[in-house]
Amino acid sequence: FTVTSSSAVSAHTVASVIVAVVEGRGLARGEVGMASIDLKNPEVILSQFADNTTYAKVITKLKILTPLEIIMSNTACDAGNTTKLFSLITEHFKNVTFTTVQRKYFNETKGLEYIEQLCASEFSTIFMEVQSKYYCLAAAAALLKYVEFIQNAVYAPKSLKVRFQGSEKTAMIDSSSAQNLELVINNRDSRNGHTLFGVLNYTKTPGGSRRLRSNILEPLADAETINTRLDSVQELLQDEELFFGLQAVISKFLDTEQLLSVLVQIPKQDTVKTAESKITNLIYLKHTLELVEPLKAALRSCNTPLLKAYYNSFEDTRFGIILEKITTVINDDTRYTKGCLSMRTQKCYAVKPNINEFLDIARRTYTEIVDDIAGMITQLAEKYNLPMKTSFSSARGFFIQMNVDCSTLPNGQLPSEFTKITKMKNTYSFTSADLIKMNERCQESLREIYHMTYLIVCKLLNEIYEHIHCLYKLSDIVSMLDMLLSFAHACTLSDYVRPEFTDTLAIKQGWHPILEKIAMEKPVSNNTYLTEGNNFVIITGPNMSGKSTYLKQIALCQIMAQIGSYVPAEYCSFRIAEQIFTRIGMDDDIETNASTFMKEMKEITYIIQNANDKSLIIIDELGRGTSAEEGIGICYAACEYLLNLKAFTLFATHFLELCHLDALYPNVENYHFEVQHVRSSAGNKEKIAYTYTLSKGYTEEKNYGLKAAEVSSLPSSVILDAKEITSHIAKQILHRQKSTPEMMKERAVYHLAMRLVQTARNSRLDPDSLRIYLKGLKKKYEASCPAPGQNDEQQ
Repeated sequence: FTVTSSSAVSAHTVASVIVAVVEGRGLARGEVGMASIDLKNPEVILSQFADNTTYAKVITKLKILTPLEIIMSNTACDAGNTTKLFSLITEHFKNVTFTTVQRKYFNETKGLEYIEQLCASEFSTIFMEVQSKYYCLAAAAALLKYVEFIQNAVYAPKSLKVRFQGSEKTAMIDSSSAQNLELVINNRDSRNGHTLFGVLNYTKTPGGSRRLRSNILEPLADAETINTRLDSVQELLQDEELFFGLQAVISKFLDTEQLLSVLVQIPKQDTVKTAESKITNLIYLKHTLELVEPLKAALRSCNTPLLKAYYNSFEDTRFGIILEKITTVINDDTRYTKGCLSMRTQKCYAVKPNINEFLDIARRTYTEIVDDIAGMITQLAEKYNLPMKTSFSSARGFFIQMNVDCSTLPNGQLPSEFTKITKMKNTYSFTSADLIKMNERCQESLREIYHMTYLIVCKLLNEIYEHIHCLYKLSDIVSMLDMLLSFAHACTLSDYVRPEFTDTLAIKQGWHPILEKIAMEKPVSNNTYLTEGNNFVIITGPNMSGKSTYLKQIALCQIMAQIGSYVPAEYCSFRIAEQIFTRIGMDDDIETNASTFMKEMKEITYIIQNANDKSLIIIDELGRGTSAEEGIGICYAACEYLLNLKAFTLFATHFLELCHLDALYPNVENYHFEVQHVRSSAGNKEKIAYTYTLSKGYTEEKNYGLKAAEVSSLPSSVILDAKEITSHIAKQILHRQKSTPEMMKERAVYHLAMRLVQTARNSRLDPDSLRIYLKGLKKKYEASCPAPGQNDEQQ
């Protein structure tokens, strides 16, 4: 294992998580236990929860982990008798390695023993949480046994961080919604950064970017935690010195989590490679610990609770203790450097002189060999009168390099004693038999140095293990600060605003964050307003008028607010959503017509089964894969079901029939996207100009499908026919009834009541302003009531 510098590694390119999944049998079916460990981060995460028959939670959790390998018991995968969970997982994770181990390894008592033995004492409260959670313990037993087997290493006792993660404190976004909203992967091109993650990711460390990714997929659902984060972001935005000071320190951190995971593994065999990597890691550890003081200094003047808490965590004496232990053995000026030769020198001279005299002798030998090599190459250069210089690469060791035009060489050839010649443009790289021998001697003496240094390092590490928990805290703080800095950075590039959390979803002039990144300019912004009283919005408008973008924008803003980021709007208030559902038609594909419809039905079924009063539901067209009457029927029924929930629902549709739901249900609002008709100067052609602006009421546009068809290259005769037939059918359909005066009155009363309840709950107005506001409400009510009689006046 090597720790890579943060710039070299993009955080989630390589999967490195191994997950064990086990499900209860018999009556306990549906109770699922999971344990996962990231090979780059020594933290075991246990979770156990009851899931329904669709196993949505399991799939969602696994999608977030993006595992390298999934372990299940062989009883779940017996041919001819596979469990539903197994077949679902294999269907969703086609490119993931599956490993089956015998059921006996899923042993909860063994799991508890493992945890007692390996869990760092700081995290020992985990026992209370998991003692009775047999399934996740069973999964942990199989997982740890398997990892130690494949890594050929055991974890040092009391060195792992183990935590239990229920699914309470976070909002749930199912995997298809995450895909529809392009949270972390762009649907057109997976390498493209036009995703929510791409918009917010200005992190400097791999840990920070992993943190950001998992937060976007599982936002917080607890207003207090979100607000502490927002306070910190606000402070970073207001205090430039703090922002730049922190950013400068954070960007120097390497991948702390991966460093930890290598430190806590004790290899079963000692080889030169393990020796070398342990020495490297100790140098990285020293590098990391030396950053604690500058980080503390950067945080000294901060005021918000979260940053203060982080500052106080650095008061922990253990950072000093570990660093002191390291500096008694390791040279003060040994540090992480770029370049393989300089790093090799750092490793050779890491340990102080006079600790082990054999080591000192070996080093002297090494220096002499290196000097001899340099001397030998200088002699060769003089002998042939060529500009040779010494070069080094980790693969070849020392070799000779020179820049020279081949025409200056005698007969265009190098002298015969040189071998392994490669040429790039005018640069020759080559070696000689003597140099190869010298390199071997050099390697030999390095091996001795590494071996002796390794023994000293191991002894040192054994003394450090008991203090190692403070490093978990450090890596946690660094990744969190990195994420908060990233949020602050994203705000400075665009005018985002701090969100509030109330019982209303109100966004004033919000825009789509990813679209802004693609277009390089601010997109058209729109308002959004949903309350408990108007919790269902139907949006209509012609094709390409902006409905889908608007819907996605609301979901993205909701997620941004719930991870503690600022939001692209002039003002915004959100109601915390415990779940975010989307049903967005991605595959409008004529060829897969049947499956489009089935997929729609599956998605809407999933929403109806799982939605609750605290959900945010976004449906972009439903029932399009079937005939219009049935489509409208399905839409109507689904809407009526969702209307009974207090969930906030936004529904975009081309079925204008749905707009008449507002006559029956007072909590439905209609909105539409406006378009303007522009006559072109050269003749009587009408063009549609899209305004991308949302307005009240439903769309007045007639036959906009035909207009879209006109733009495409359909023959004009076909379009004329279509127009004729459409108008014929339209005449046959009866004019719809307008709402009766009674209905209008009921609706007005309902709206008045809702506004009053809301004012009573949230109003911060002083008595005079309140009086004016209430008078306004009364006027509005009277205006929307048809000719009131005497008894209405007294209300």
